[in-house]
Amino acid sequence: MPKKKVQGKYVYRAICYLILMAIASAAFMYVWYDYVFVHNQTGHLLGIANLGMALGIYVILYSIVGRWMRAFKIGVDRMSSLVASQILALAITDIIEIFISLAITGQFRFFWDFTWRYFLMGLAQAVVLCILEAIMVFIYRKIFPPIHLLEIYGEHKNDLYKKIDTRTDKFHVDKLIHCDEPEAELKKEIANYDAVLINDLPSERRNRILKYCFEKNKRVYYTPKISDIILKGAEELNFFDTPLYLSRNTGMSLWEAAVKRFFDIFLSGIALIVLSPILLITALAIKLGDGGPVFFKQERCTLGGKKFMILKFRSMIVDAEKDGRPHPAGEKDDRITKVGHVIRAIRVDELPQLINILKGDMSIVGPRPERVEHVEKYTQDVPEFKYRLKVKGGLTGYAQVYGKYNTTALDKIKLDMYYIINYSIRLDLQIIFETVKILFQKESTEGFTEERVEEMHDAAGNNIKDN
Repeated sequence: MPKKKVQGKYVYRAICYLILMAIASAAFMYVWYDYVFVHNQTGHLLGIANLGMALGIYVILYSIVGRWMRAFKIGVDRMSSLVASQILALAITDIIEIFISLAITGQFRFFWDFTWRYFLMGLAQAVVLCILEAIMVFIYRKIFPPIHLLEIYGEHKNDLYKKIDTRTDKFHVDKLIHCDEPEAELKKEIANYDAVLINDLPSERRNRILKYCFEKNKRVYYTPKISDIILKGAEELNFFDTPLYLSRNTGMSLWEAAVKRFFDIFLSGIALIVLSPILLITALAIKLGDGGPVFFKQERCTLGGKKFMILKFRSMIVDAEKDGRPHPAGEKDDRITKVGHVIRAIRVDELPQLINILKGDMSIVGPRPERVEHVEKYTQDVPEFKYRLKVKGGLTGYAQVYGKYNTTALDKIKLDMYYIINYSIRLDLQIIFETVKILFQKESTEGFTEERVEEMHDAAGNNIKDN
């Protein structure tokens, strides 16, 4: 891809960022000026310097939260994701700013006044900025057409080109060619395209193509192997004149584990208190529905292979798996109760797992804990599956946020591995925020279904490995 085109994208996004920032800040400045200066409601901070301080705090806060929530990713994320990110970023910023404004003025008796004005401001900001972002995305797509890709593929049939073609605003796979084609033919084809998509090639062939693309200044997209993800977390060492990397492979530090546990206890405790009315109403509805037990309990695996009983609100009939075999529920499964359809649709059936988190069996963020029999079968087929047990299972996770319901089993393992290798409190918070965004999206991912067991088993039988 031409360097000027890449630079042009960065410049365009920077301009969009400044425009969005200016409009959001102008709305805040108007509310502050009108409330504090003109009407003098608080009797404090009437100087220009104080207005500048309040505005500066808002700009910094909105910039940090907006970047964290990916609210400025024009031309990168889908429009629906941009809108959700922008609304969430504004909501978080404005809520925090209410308390900052009260602290600055020292007039906490004006809490409801500030809250009402900031609520109206947030609505106006959301409407204007979302419309602006839609216009910016439209212009971006006109200026920067999709990248034309050559896909070089191996044996693993993951239908990646079909996934790529769902983002016609960004990519278009023009041609697919197998990696076993003569090297001269591969090089000839590479020369005709903006970028190359390397899809699950054996390491030796992949490395040759990567080096050739580097030599010819060709952009490369590639599917990582599990070893690539492990090495991504490596630390560069400068002890000698020979490049050296350190991959610690020890998991979280004691400090990280302690902080994560503190947040698990704090957040799950708060959530149980805040959501207690919903929990009680749901429990009552299930009990009145068919008189059966409120909770569904099932043995799952977590950190180090430890077994525990996961809790869910029961959404299916009693003894739905009376033959002892797992039978994942389909969309029109007649085993799902009337109440079950509702609680599945609004995503409250998983909330009892907050108790598992409080007890220490699970974490808020982590790979979804799997059934014991599934873990044993997956590990036989794909030995790397056991790497997921290096951390506690989670209520939500990287694969749940960035995967889809039909994501392949191997790809879900890779997503979970990315989380394990790159763990940080910041990443946990990012996943929590992203979870809020996808709560109402139909295609959010779940754990490994029975179909995924068979798919993984077939893949292993066909000698498709992560090598």
